[in-house]
Amino acid sequence: MQHVFSGLKVVEFASVLAGPAVGMFFAELGAEVLKIENAKTGGDVTRAWKLPSENPSDRVSAYFSSVNWGKKHLLLDLTNPQQQQQARELALQADVVISNFKPSAARAFGLDADSLRSAQPRLIYARLQAFADPEDESPAFDIVLQAEAGFLYMCGEAERPPVRMPVALIDLLAAHQLKEAILIALLQRERTGLGATVHTSLLESALASLANQATNYLMAGHVPGRMGARHPNIAPYGDLFTCADGQMILLAVGTERQFALLCAAIERPELSTQADFCNNAARVRHREALNRLLAEAFVQRPLDVWMELLKSQGVPAARIRDMRAVFELPTAQAMLLEETIEGKPTKRLRTVAFNIET
Repeated sequence: MQHVFSGLKVVEFASVLAGPAVGMFFAELGAEVLKIENAKTGGDVTRAWKLPSENPSDRVSAYFSSVNWGKKHLLLDLTNPQQQQQARELALQADVVISNFKPSAARAFGLDADSLRSAQPRLIYARLQAFADPEDESPAFDIVLQAEAGFLYMCGEAERPPVRMPVALIDLLAAHQLKEAILIALLQRERTGLGATVHTSLLESALASLANQATNYLMAGHVPGRMGARHPNIAPYGDLFTCADGQMILLAVGTERQFALLCAAIERPELSTQADFCNNAARVRHREALNRLLAEAFVQRPLDVWMELLKSQGVPAARIRDMRAVFELPTAQAMLLEETIEGKPTKRLRTVAFNIET
């Protein structure tokens, strides 16, 4: 599977996270990916997005490394006519161009979809921007779209200010939308011989991912507020409890059978038949009362004991891992990708998390 796109040429005119994540997806699957960066600004802006512990003189940051594995890098000044022409020639040799240029800049450089596809009809031009209007040039980072699309309003604890999701999830959602569009365009090109222009925005990608929260509003008029880790439709789901050793356990009980198994595991089987807790709707209404009873149970034993017991009983539960603990997982270790970029050893997790068996 790793070389399914061997021979495919991708030219990436994109910076930050969403566009580069699309380029890395194709690189992981064997495509030849050339990342063209802005020489006037020293390259992709994320090269400078460093933690205090990183070396200020390094040209490669950890953030930059997260979505720039497996690519060749070329810095060009697109305001220079010769380098602009070089970029255009490279784009015309590609199967796929990934761009997050402002529309006016793309046209000024001759690197817009119409200019390139009129010269190369087989080209697939994939364009990404913040908002849905194709001519909207408003700049926006991920947190702006978290706010505009309702995510920020829902994230955090009740009666506390909104909390940003700790990864640029809207960028990653948009990257997935653009990947899917490119894959469909590649399939279409196999059938017709013609390329396509595909386009998504961060806002549309975010809205498309509101899922049940949007439908709760559209069908029931419910405006979801901040509930911490809890779920508005299910209980106990996302609820946290302190164990005897001071560590936290999270429950994600989604079915009546799982709730009955939980009640048996905490030696309170009668709870599953009480009127206040006998079905999910009742548990959502009486969540606080249920949580007081569960808290009394979980504080009796340490986390490891509860995790072993609940897993053996088929009750979905989790420990709250920090990043160090995450990388103790064999699955995380198996997903590591290492590469030296411009002389700097780098590590990240692969973004391709599926397998294809034939």
